[in-house]
Amino acid sequence: MITAGRIVRLAERDRAQLHFFLDGERRSTLSGDTVLTAMLASGHALRKSEFGPEPRTGFCLMGACQDCWVWQDEGPRLRACSTLLSEGMRLRTMPPERWP
Repeated sequence: MITAGRIVRLAERDRAQLHFFLDGERRSTLSGDTVLTAMLASGHALRKSEFGPEPRTGFCLMGACQDCWVWQDEGPRLRACSTLLSEGMRLRTMPPERWP
């Protein structure tokens, strides 16, 4: 079942499709999307707040507030709002067990 995410595309649907993994789940997006756009177009939240149970969706959308950090499976974190998504990226919403 395909469900609409927090971001719903109204136009510009003819770009190439990319696939990525979020917490082990395969998802799709369009070429040229940021990680944040890809995550919110395929779901309703970016991650959970580290200070409580509330879902987070990004705040400033320009790389200044640090609300959109997500992690790659390999461990490094990245800012979802300013990182372009690439084919096959493996992302997680929580830090890996062994993270600096």
